[in-house]
Amino acid sequence: MINRQKGQWIWLEELDALIADPAHHKLLFENETVRILDTFIPPGSKTEIHTHRWPSTLYVLSWSDFIRYDKDGNTVFDSRNMSPAPAIRTTLRSEPLIPHALHNIGKSDIHIISIEIKQE
Repeated sequence: MINRQKGQWIWLEELDALIADPAHHKLLFENETVRILDTFIPPGSKTEIHTHRWPSTLYVLSWSDFIRYDKDGNTVFDSRNMSPAPAIRTTLRSEPLIPHALHNIGKSDIHIISIEIKQE
């Protein structure tokens, strides 16, 4: 969450995806304006609670059904309710994500390249 009054990210740095969940998030590139992550979540896997601080463009390499949980374990999104599911080799847009965990409940890998656009 961005504190709109001060324009600052309020979540702890330790919750950043690369720090909190390195088993599923790998850094491909970073500079002062962009960060590129490789996210890979096999079937049945669940990520640790983590955040994504910046808005991003997601390049979908493979897709599977998943459930996103908030930091308290409440379901906040179930991909089975999407219609239609994103196509492979397509792009999506994502706003910053507050603390969450993702559980791959499908039969395929979730493999996404995230191009995060850093903001002040």
